Amino acid sequence: MAKISSVERNKKREKLAKRFAAKRARLKAVIMDRETGPEERFEAALKLAEVPRNSAKNRVRLRCEITGRPRGNYRKFKVCRNKLRELGNLGQIPGLVKSSW
Repeated sequence: MAKISSVERNKKREKLAKRFAAKRARLKAVIMDRETGPEERFEAALKLAEVPRNSAKNRVRLRCEITGRPRGNYRKFKVCRNKLRELGNLGQIPGLVKSSW
């Protein structure tokens, strides 16, 4: 089990990323647009710097939904490799068959 504080911090980041996604996208579009003037682009960059850092989508860590483990996760199932194996052996994941030879 991961530390509860780490899991909660990541949940907070997910909420912030969802809340500020539209604003960040709008400001980034202004910054990247070469047609706008340098003053407007600089102003947009300053506004983007005021937005919380944890609202960036790439700061959200993929964690296991069951254990909170930060490594060895499968995006498709949102579960770490250990739990994926356990659930696969129990037949709880449809279409997943453990191979053996």
